[in-house]
Amino acid sequence: MSKNKRLTVLFMCFTFVYILYMTSCSQESSPTTTPASKVTSTSQATTEEATAFPTLPSLEVVRRPAPGGPLSAFTTADFMGPSVCATCHINLRDQTGADVSMPIDWRSTMMANAGIDPIWQAKVSSEVARNPELQAVIEKKCSTCHMPMAETQAMTDGMPVSALGDGFYNAAHPLHAAAIDGVSCTLCHQVSDVNLGTMEGFSGGYVIDTSTDTPWRMIYGPYQNPVARQMQNHSGYTPAYGEHMLSAEHCGTCHNLYTPYVDSEGTIMGEFPEQTPYSEWQYSTFGEENSSCQSCHMPLAEGGVVISQMPGRLTAREPFFKHYFVGGNAFMLQLLADWGADLEVSATQAELNTTRDRVIEQVGSNTANLTLTDLALEDNLLSAELEVEVMTGHKFPTSFPSRRSWLHVVVTDAAGQIVFESGKPNPDGTISGNDADFDTTAFEPHYDLITEAEQAQIYEAIMENSDGEVTYTLLRAAAYAKDNRLLPDGADKAKLPADIAVYGAAAEDPNFVGGSDRIRYQVDMSGFEGPFSFSAELLYETLSYRFIQDLLLDETDLIKRLEEYYGLADKTPLVVDRILPTAIK
Repeated sequence: MSKNKRLTVLFMCFTFVYILYMTSCSQESSPTTTPASKVTSTSQATTEEATAFPTLPSLEVVRRPAPGGPLSAFTTADFMGPSVCATCHINLRDQTGADVSMPIDWRSTMMANAGIDPIWQAKVSSEVARNPELQAVIEKKCSTCHMPMAETQAMTDGMPVSALGDGFYNAAHPLHAAAIDGVSCTLCHQVSDVNLGTMEGFSGGYVIDTSTDTPWRMIYGPYQNPVARQMQNHSGYTPAYGEHMLSAEHCGTCHNLYTPYVDSEGTIMGEFPEQTPYSEWQYSTFGEENSSCQSCHMPLAEGGVVISQMPGRLTAREPFFKHYFVGGNAFMLQLLADWGADLEVSATQAELNTTRDRVIEQVGSNTANLTLTDLALEDNLLSAELEVEVMTGHKFPTSFPSRRSWLHVVVTDAAGQIVFESGKPNPDGTISGNDADFDTTAFEPHYDLITEAEQAQIYEAIMENSDGEVTYTLLRAAAYAKDNRLLPDGADKAKLPADIAVYGAAAEDPNFVGGSDRIRYQVDMSGFEGPFSFSAELLYETLSYRFIQDLLLDETDLIKRLEEYYGLADKTPLVVDRILPTAIK
């Protein structure tokens, strides 16, 4: 067949596929749609040399955005939905007149949507598919913090704890409403000051007294001398002062998580520190000064706030921590906004977008600073030194090991043409030059000096199994092959315990220290005409390309659903900080 005939056949095939795709889209209908500028194919990477997603022409895509709805009104023996709380804790104003109502701010956060997070649901199904004999262990471990009211009630009532199949995910399950309400009011505020900050208290080891009956069930708040009668009559809970409600230890019950790991035969070998922001905080300046999680993730309202509509004439309380629970997962909030009608999201698309804007602001203003400390050109060798200074009270990025941050550096010549680029983010979610994105067995090392475009400084945690191989299966993760996530200020990497230590080349890098990292770039400018321009940015994303590609290898219904969402999602990373183009002659 001639070259021209082959091109004709290829064009006809592509046209046929395109027409089929457009036809299928036109047959879908929905009362609410949002256009997408680009659709990305989600074909799975099945070889070590993974390929980037091919890009189809611009199409109108039917999404199913969050329509909004009432706050949940479920009741169980020990928990109830936030609509009961909202009866009194609504239309609350700070001294500027801003609405700081707890249930409204909460319902568009990741805390509220922990049980319907489609990535979490897909990952649970993947771990079960890969370790079916441990299904009960997996579902119990995962639902304890993502569906804590359902898990606690099931345990209290002697019911099986399960999520998949006929479990909590299923709308027919009697605890489904409690499950999809995530980490809600009557969960957090019933956690007692028992085992907090200890190994017994980590991994969802919170203690809730389920032995009491209405109206004597204790519910804790941060203020002394609470008015009790109205809450007892209306909700069946007795409000009580709990100093621990303002402590990092309270958060650490779920935000220090240890998961079991197995060898290649499926035998449980021990526990793995999957995420440890509380321990990281302990070894930071923030921990030493007892500056708690709430101070960053629940910002203070302006002045005092009257915290309830009833009874009348209550005095304002302060400090009042707004229930923003702002973290770093803007990507998931976008999925919830775009596909909330599928996921039983109660928040509106606008509320989710507002919370997403808060995340973008948090990441871009309160996370890390990037500084150009040296820039020189001598004998055609351009050299530059960047310093990354961390503002977080834990590693950055922290928590779930799918997150990564990296440096994107660009050098242009006199004509504005790029002559050097390291860490380029691609539309499909890959990072140019990152070994992990194109080889399932590899990962990009930590650098102190970068001289080639194929090298990229990526701050991340890479897991390895008991055989020393790179893995993205949580139940196979026995250790970290690489952990060069940026350390919080005050952390001494030589003294960190194994659970939060530095692993890989960063452990020996004298410029990688508590609170910062310095990295040098050297680029040969021979053959190019100056003056040159140097720019850089620190980028961040919550779901690395290789992590999602590994997840998509399994073919459960929950993973197929996620594949649709991910394929249509904007994978542009967030900008943490940037250095504007700086000229050098």
